[in-house]
Amino acid sequence: MTEKNVFHVNGYLGLIIAILLVLGGAWLLLLQTTFGIVSGIILILIALIGGSSLTIIAPNEAKALTFFGRYIGTIRTSGLYMTVPLTSKQGVSLRVRNFNSKLLKVNDSRGNPVEIAAVIVFKVVDTSKALFDVDDYEQFVEIQSESAIRHVASEFPYDAFNDSETLTLRSNPTEVSNKLTAELQSRLQIAGVQVMETRLTHLAYATEIASAMLQRQQSSAILSARKIIVDGAVSITEDAIAKLEKDTDLKLTDDRKLQLINNVMVTIISERGTQPVISTNDTK
Repeated sequence: MTEKNVFHVNGYLGLIIAILLVLGGAWLLLLQTTFGIVSGIILILIALIGGSSLTIIAPNEAKALTFFGRYIGTIRTSGLYMTVPLTSKQGVSLRVRNFNSKLLKVNDSRGNPVEIAAVIVFKVVDTSKALFDVDDYEQFVEIQSESAIRHVASEFPYDAFNDSETLTLRSNPTEVSNKLTAELQSRLQIAGVQVMETRLTHLAYATEIASAMLQRQQSSAILSARKIIVDGAVSITEDAIAKLEKDTDLKLTDDRKLQLINNVMVTIISERGTQPVISTNDTK
């Protein structure tokens, strides 16, 4: 079912006409003649039927009209209107709303349990689908949002431990949010709801593995730092040997080069302060 416009006119004019009809009918009833009584009753009934078609539309609100169980259209413009009489009018908010999901425990793509939550920003764009295609569109948004969060979280690892994994929940929140938005929009299309934005509000390892995963992250960070230090030490050593041989015309033997490389590497890589050792040759 698709939303459509319904016939409606300025309600102030209709209200004035209804009041005039009631007054005219009352005057005819006061004549106490057969024609006056019949005409007065007819005018009052017409006024009551016309008055039943009056409806007030608040800003950022719409009203869907049903005529004896059949959907006939929606009024979106705010104001007072006269529309089809004897209709049932059901209001729907068109305001932008937020939905904060519960804190969910989900297994990521590696099977590690993580805790995740998100905020969903949405609004109703099709009143007929929101009211008549689903039972309760607000509850529908809530259930589908949690289901989409679980599905998207299970497609990515929490964190990357090698270069082959490019997208993770922790390092790529924007990409994950875009994926969640697309997933939700496909699910909520049937309810006439537009998903405007999604953002992760909570992301962490579950309590039972948080300590172990923290140690793993720390170990990975230490190994990465060590690799950078070793690469730098090798580069410095190569530059030092090349500079010594160029500036001093000193020709170092392989043993002396190895000793120099060993000393420089130990000095740079060691976490503790190094003790200088002066090598002396006994001339005796």
